Amino acid sequence: MTRIERLRVEHYATALGIGTPSPRLSWTVGDAPDNWSQGAYEIEVSKSGQPHEAYSTKSNDSVLVPWPSVPLRSRETAQVRVRVQGTSEDWTPWVEITIETGLLRPEDWAAVPISNPPSSTDVTKPPFRLRKVFTVPEASHSRVRLYVTAYGLYEAYLNGQKIGEDIFAPGWTSYYARLPYQTYDLTNLVRPGENVFGAWIGEGWYAGNLGYHGGKRNIYGERIGLLAQLEIDGEIVAKTGEEGWEWSFGAILSSEIYHGEMYNATLPDTDFEQGDWHPAELLPAPSVPLVSSQSPPVRVVDTIKPKQIITTPSGKTIVDFGQNFGGLIRFLSDPSCADGEIVIRHAEVLEHDELGSRPIRYAKATETITLGTRSLVGYMPRFTFHGFRYAEITGWKGLELSDIEGVVLQSSMTRAGDFRCSHPLISRLHENCVWSTMANTISIPSDCPQRDERLGWTGDICVYAPTMSYLFDTSGFLSEWLVDLAHDQQRLDGIVPIFSPDTGTDVSTPEAIWGDAAVLTPYDLYTAHADVGVLETQYASVVSWLKDGVRRGRTGLWSKDQDQLGDWLAPKAPPETPNMGPTDNHLVADAWLIHSTKSASKIARAIGRGAEADAYQAEAQRLTDAFYAEYVTASGRLVSETQTALCLLLAYDIFPSQKYLNGSSKPNPAQYIRQLFAERLVNLVRKANWLVDTGFAGTPIVLQTLAQTGNIAHAYRMLQARECPSWLSCVLLGATTIWERWDSMLSDGTINPGEMTSFNHYALGSVASFMHNHIGGLTPLEPGWKRVSVKPQPGGTVTWAKTSHQSPYGKVSVSWEIAQEEIVVQIEVPPNTTAEVVLPGWEAGRSETVGSGKHSFRSKYVLPDFPPKVYTPHFAPIRPNEWVL
Repeated sequence: MTRIERLRVEHYATALGIGTPSPRLSWTVGDAPDNWSQGAYEIEVSKSGQPHEAYSTKSNDSVLVPWPSVPLRSRETAQVRVRVQGTSEDWTPWVEITIETGLLRPEDWAAVPISNPPSSTDVTKPPFRLRKVFTVPEASHSRVRLYVTAYGLYEAYLNGQKIGEDIFAPGWTSYYARLPYQTYDLTNLVRPGENVFGAWIGEGWYAGNLGYHGGKRNIYGERIGLLAQLEIDGEIVAKTGEEGWEWSFGAILSSEIYHGEMYNATLPDTDFEQGDWHPAELLPAPSVPLVSSQSPPVRVVDTIKPKQIITTPSGKTIVDFGQNFGGLIRFLSDPSCADGEIVIRHAEVLEHDELGSRPIRYAKATETITLGTRSLVGYMPRFTFHGFRYAEITGWKGLELSDIEGVVLQSSMTRAGDFRCSHPLISRLHENCVWSTMANTISIPSDCPQRDERLGWTGDICVYAPTMSYLFDTSGFLSEWLVDLAHDQQRLDGIVPIFSPDTGTDVSTPEAIWGDAAVLTPYDLYTAHADVGVLETQYASVVSWLKDGVRRGRTGLWSKDQDQLGDWLAPKAPPETPNMGPTDNHLVADAWLIHSTKSASKIARAIGRGAEADAYQAEAQRLTDAFYAEYVTASGRLVSETQTALCLLLAYDIFPSQKYLNGSSKPNPAQYIRQLFAERLVNLVRKANWLVDTGFAGTPIVLQTLAQTGNIAHAYRMLQARECPSWLSCVLLGATTIWERWDSMLSDGTINPGEMTSFNHYALGSVASFMHNHIGGLTPLEPGWKRVSVKPQPGGTVTWAKTSHQSPYGKVSVSWEIAQEEIVVQIEVPPNTTAEVVLPGWEAGRSETVGSGKHSFRSKYVLPDFPPKVYTPHFAPIRPNEWVL
């Protein structure tokens, strides 16, 4: 029987404390007959003390359907139920969800922040505890809510029990502009009579050390503290700022993002009855809006059992977890220790069989635990995290593998995409992409999880967002981050900072690719999730970047006086100057400017701004003509002709208008130029022996461009290359995540001597999109995967592959296998969507459209000869005056 499987509110399965008065609804349908499409939906809304509301609409909309009722008020609860009808069948059963708003107005807050006395501003702030004893009447209560946030990080407790599963709350945002709060249901935790509310407060990102080269403290404020309001059935029973709040130090002596934690188990921890307590001090009220956090909270998403214990040549004890990840170590046993102290140092790699800690630079990444009489089973640091595979543990006598476990932390996005194939190294490469995504989505999209950085670099996510949005449901995570980016950009008069939240530790300078995140990442989110609201929210940021952020020359292209990071980390760039690759930096910047201008046109059109869309489209073509005048000779030679340069023109369809091609004898000169550039790209790839010669700008598109220009065999050969620089060279050296550099680890086991070397950077993992879109063959044709392309492109030595993605409409998947000169393709299309199918072996131009359900196809097909032939020095230059610039 057809039924609704998932009913969600603003991308979320639960709707406690939401921050919007008019939440949108989405649902997926399951157990539907083949070719099912929705014909109508009904929504019923019930609110306390108000008449029942019913809304019926003939529509196939099922993603982010507008709220049908009047806006909700603060703390208001609505019981919502939904059912749908196919185009030719009965209604589905009702599915219900409860929606409850948080505190939507500033005047809803009666609490005032509190803290302990101020300390020195130039050293770490020791975490401290706060407590409040309050009394609950014996009468029954139906709803108990805690609204809570902090200047810094908090971990809250009620009667000694941790509240919720969140870690690093309230998360990292642009505290200059807004402060998120969380809502917790304590109905089943409070007890009649006396209750003790407690909290640990740590400096976190708010006041802790941030930034590379030693960083900076107190970026957002010098005092850390708590803001909390506890309500029973709408009545405030405890709030920070009133009498009775006390503070005390405890077992956590220090806990810093970069440097780790010092813990003394002889001192009290979660027993808020113990300690030397003093009256808390008041802090100024927040000067920025308090907003309900909509990004998924950081939580424990997995655990890892250690694989082996190693004794190093110097006699150190190192635990190998077998996987590089972002997280912490948790004790499963009480340590036995001769001198009463355990020290744990973390690193991603070994160098010559010792802990390779040089790449983490100024970060100490160290836990120091002083033992006491209290059990440490379950101990895990509070306000720090590390990127590591290896842990050097000193002082633990008789350490065994069963004594500890690795705890994987991540903003708790739902896993959405998967990929596997017959080639084990390619499958492992894809897993590396997943692990790097997880480690670099701890509250924000970061560059790395291990060294003195861990910042929201805008260029990294700009190139990686499509891949991330296939692997995980990024709808809330990235849309929240984009709000911070827009706030930071507004503070900087249109310039997009190179990382967001902006830490103020660098002079902000406009940079192509990094700044283009303001345009391209919202559009990537829209493509993945069909959320027009993201485009509407970010449109001012889009306009501001292109109007005020980009420093232009007389032609409208980037000013040559503005330095650019270019094709960052291209393999041929010198180790200490990664912006000095072979591709002209301004060529890269201008190609991305054209790409962003085209995307701005699409965004404007999607939100109903047709005139602005036309203007951006015309501007993109004008910039393209200026680009050709600047970078292409009259005989058709491209300045700085590299893999990256050619990929940018081909992938982003950067070709001049017809007026610049007058005099050409070709019936379609633009197509002719496209073919010639594609041939030149193949020649360059072959000349490089199919090794990667791209950095940030070219890597996300090099394999895609080869495939889209009819050169799939060359794409596979580049993917399957094993020499450095290549993706598989890293896998063959034992990589379990994506590296920052192609040669982060040298073949002799020595860490790259460059000052900037990370073993967990997701940007070069954008290759996973080629696996999804071309090997697997899945690509959205309409925003939100309403219409899907199924076009697997076998090649190389891959004989089978499968990929799937949990789209806003449900699971879409493709699997294929080649056997006995035939390819068999199985696809699954979710209800209320269609797929356009094109199979290898079909004659050119043939395609089939299928509706929802499971479908099977067979086609005669034989894998072509592989690998392609080696390079021979042949180029096909455009003859002089073949076209005129």
